[in-house]
Amino acid sequence: MTGDFDAEDEIDVKLVDGSAAPSKQKSLEQQSSEQKYSSEKLADQPLASVVTADAQSSPLMNDAPLSLLYLNVLIIATCGLVYELLAGTLASYVLGDSVTQFSLIIGIYLSALGAGAWVSSFVKKSVARTFVEVELGVALLGGTSAPLLFLCFAKLAWFLPVLYGVVFGIGVLVGLELPLLMRILKGHLDFDDLVSKVLTFDYIGALVASLLFPMFLVPTLGLVRTSLVFGILNALVGLWGTWLLRPILAGSVTGLRVRSVIVLVLLVAGLIKADSLTSLAENSMFSSPIVHTQTTSYQRIVVTQNRTGFQLYLNGNLQFSSSDEYRYHEALVHPAVATALSVKNVLVLGGGDGLALRELLKYPNVERATLVDIDPAMTSLSETFPPLARLNGGALKDSRVTIVNDDAMIWLESVDEQFDLVLIDFPDPNSFSLGKLYTTRFYRLLRERIGSDARICIQCTSPFLSRKAFWCIVRTMEAAGFHVRPFHAAVPSFGDWGFALASPSPFESPQRLSANLRGGLRFLNDEMLSSMFNLPTDLAPVDVEINRLDNQALVRYYESDVGAG
Repeated sequence: MTGDFDAEDEIDVKLVDGSAAPSKQKSLEQQSSEQKYSSEKLADQPLASVVTADAQSSPLMNDAPLSLLYLNVLIIATCGLVYELLAGTLASYVLGDSVTQFSLIIGIYLSALGAGAWVSSFVKKSVARTFVEVELGVALLGGTSAPLLFLCFAKLAWFLPVLYGVVFGIGVLVGLELPLLMRILKGHLDFDDLVSKVLTFDYIGALVASLLFPMFLVPTLGLVRTSLVFGILNALVGLWGTWLLRPILAGSVTGLRVRSVIVLVLLVAGLIKADSLTSLAENSMFSSPIVHTQTTSYQRIVVTQNRTGFQLYLNGNLQFSSSDEYRYHEALVHPAVATALSVKNVLVLGGGDGLALRELLKYPNVERATLVDIDPAMTSLSETFPPLARLNGGALKDSRVTIVNDDAMIWLESVDEQFDLVLIDFPDPNSFSLGKLYTTRFYRLLRERIGSDARICIQCTSPFLSRKAFWCIVRTMEAAGFHVRPFHAAVPSFGDWGFALASPSPFESPQRLSANLRGGLRFLNDEMLSSMFNLPTDLAPVDVEINRLDNQALVRYYESDVGAG
């Protein structure tokens, strides 16, 4: 044979001839065995010992085991899910309908993860450097997502495209992280160990995020601080990566470190100014200056004040204005008392502001009143926030009042008490968690806790702005076995507002206020009481579905009516 040939050619020829390979060459079996042994040894060594000699330039690398990269997996998985939960919670706060918002955001986020994983296949060079750059991108976009979205909701008419765009952008970046990190690790672990360990830490991170978010992060830090804190964590992963991955980072790392520090400084500054950022966003959302804010496990409480008085908002929705709330609460309480045979033992569901209690406690024959409100922060605010405590007349401190902080439906299933009168002051049914409290299941539970001559009065949204929702509540109560008398009252802050008076047995609409009433009323009199039960033509009944747990028709009606309005 003539011409040049390389070593592999020589091995092939000699093996074909059946002769032994030359001593300077190793057999294929030896090479395979040594490679396997070498791979197993590398998996147990610090990362510094399995990379190039450049590792010696960073003393920190000499003690950096692979476990630190697994810690990175845990952190980035936790951060990624927290950003998703932040977006879903924020959207449900400002837009309502939590099921729809979480469903859309989860779907968009998961599809973006897939898009990010696909994009990672186009990264052919500088994988470690790209990983650090992606970490900084996630830190900046994810860390600023909550304040950014709050501000956009207040300032932009096209909030939804921004919301879903931010979610998709974060998802793409998070989807890039793990594939890039797995490619960094693949030279040091066999495939089975690589996949199992990375996915294990990824799922553990998701569990950590899902536990921390509702139990600690939201009630303690709030949405804005949570966003910034986890952005800082991502930025620290990126900065730490410039040392941990230094031996395999192509080129100078000075620029990467400078950018990492800049991102960290921006996010830390944002964390320091978190209250100012939140105030800036919320002041843009509300027309009056904010005097109190509080984030609880259940809702965002905001109190604003202007020259006419103060206003209470829950998750961005107005609950009352001190200037005219008496119209609403007199209508909720006194028509029911006027027709009740007894009001000795009264149940108030919702109404943690204590204003319905204030009206109820004007009757000396009320012996006991049980207030059930899910949020202890709301009932505490009603006692400790001076303007509200003065407005409700200290009703929650009355010796006749028992406060229960629990979900009303769960509490009804466990209580064994009978009530003479029930006042229901839940927020409007703008989410499925609230919609369940307006279902046939809930009303049937309630019927088991009252006598045959008891009275129930419930707020039913606006019959003018939410006509289908109003009649859906009425028809649902009827389907649960109640006789219902719908009525309405004018409340300037809300417009024409609807109520329903109900009882298990037939009754007539009230014509005059109770003779037992003590203390003057600012709105109701006998003539007004009688007229409230006359509904004009534009508030007349419409065909609606019954609201049940398995269809939640009421929430759909409410969202449709409010959106159309």
